[in-house]
Amino acid sequence: MFKGEKINTTENRSVLHVALRAPRDAVINSDGVNVVPEVWAVKDKIKQFSETFRSGSWVGATGKPLTNVVSVGIGGSFLGPLFVHTALQTDPEAAEAAKGRQLRFLANVDPVDVARSIKDLDPATTLVVVVSKTFTTAETMLNARTIKEWIVSSLGPQAVSKHMIAVSTNLKLVKEFGIDPNNAFAFWDWVGGRYSVCSAVGVLPLSLQYGFPIVQKFLEGASSIDNHVHTSSFEKNIPVLLGLLSVWNVSFLGYPARAILPYCQALEKLAPHIQQLSMESNGKGVSIDGVRLPFEAGEIDFGEPGTNGQHSFYQLIHQGRVIPCDFIGVIKSQQPVYLKGETVSNHDELMSNFFAQPDALAYGKTPEQLHSEKVPENLIPHKTFQGNRPSLSFLLSSLSAYEIGQLLSIYEHRIAVQGFIWGINSFDQWGVELGKSLASTVRKQLHASRMEGKPVEGFNPSSASLLTRFLAVGPFGCSAMLCHLLRI
Repeated sequence: MFKGEKINTTENRSVLHVALRAPRDAVINSDGVNVVPEVWAVKDKIKQFSETFRSGSWVGATGKPLTNVVSVGIGGSFLGPLFVHTALQTDPEAAEAAKGRQLRFLANVDPVDVARSIKDLDPATTLVVVVSKTFTTAETMLNARTIKEWIVSSLGPQAVSKHMIAVSTNLKLVKEFGIDPNNAFAFWDWVGGRYSVCSAVGVLPLSLQYGFPIVQKFLEGASSIDNHVHTSSFEKNIPVLLGLLSVWNVSFLGYPARAILPYCQALEKLAPHIQQLSMESNGKGVSIDGVRLPFEAGEIDFGEPGTNGQHSFYQLIHQGRVIPCDFIGVIKSQQPVYLKGETVSNHDELMSNFFAQPDALAYGKTPEQLHSEKVPENLIPHKTFQGNRPSLSFLLSSLSAYEIGQLLSIYEHRIAVQGFIWGINSFDQWGVELGKSLASTVRKQLHASRMEGKPVEGFNPSSASLLTRFLAVGPFGCSAMLCHLLRI
């Protein structure tokens, strides 16, 4: 991977997200060309733009400085940046740098998400970042057109170039959309979407909110783990050991799921990001050579911050199915609180649970212990904990931008290690494509039925029945006849 070999064989691409956070003097080749200078050229451009933007020198169509940013993207163009943004929001240094600013993300094509993303925002003080490599992603571009209309209806067509920028490689479509190509920031085919948070996809919106120096610390944290995984022996290599544990749990012990349990509210969006990173990467049924796997690969990931998860699904983890757990704790809280007269601080109360849960899973509670505690005989089966349930614990010194980068990189490399051992391609995602193509067929049917009154044809009976029911109500929630009159 670090050599730039095209290990993504089904798409004939290198896999070089490590180059996105490599030092300026590093040499990482793809097709015989060192890509690091290209990466730094984009980062330098982001740094310059973000400084202009944050200083107030960049003004909108009305002459007002822009303080709100809406980043429009989906999948890897959304989940990774949202995870980092959420983790940074309560870091004291990052929070100070973000004073007076807002960063929001728009991903879902559901108009409810559009409404929420622009609620209480003023178009005159808002910058929109459209994130789409090809500038053709259906959901992203519909959302971009919707936000564009919001800006144009308030500020006029000429405002688009002042209030919208892009992360894309398709400068032709960027220009046709109305965005100045000079305000487009590139990334490359050797960056998979779910691995792109360290590219302009994440670095641009995060730099607009927090400033480039803080984002650079995040990149340096990720790079420190890249160096560790590249140079450490397997016996001391954290992502390698973690990947081996996951393979052991999934393929040998038959435990298909993994719970990601950060005892830190700032990491509440870690599990959703790892869901995509892991399940889109390793959700494969054939080997890299196209041969059906004779074993199960991939993990089912889910999670919730502690102690919220304890009051939600830990019952299943302790006394139901065996689910390996990742516990993530932080020694120093981002926002420490200690109330006079309390036995421990709020963070110590949180961490008491962090330390207790792995022990409870590992050792459980035996019928003999319950007997010694005089538990009634009829309750002993209900209060017995089998134990011998696997978990691992991360204990971070703090949660600043640097540690957030380290945590991200650990999971990225761990997932890659699993894929290498399973012999699959962790860097393509053909399973996503079938649903997209079928959605295109449905889209054409909806248009034909609504605009031309054509009947539903060519679908299985179940889908045809549902589509007919859906079409009976107009696109705006009114009857088909009333909606027709409204369009007239």
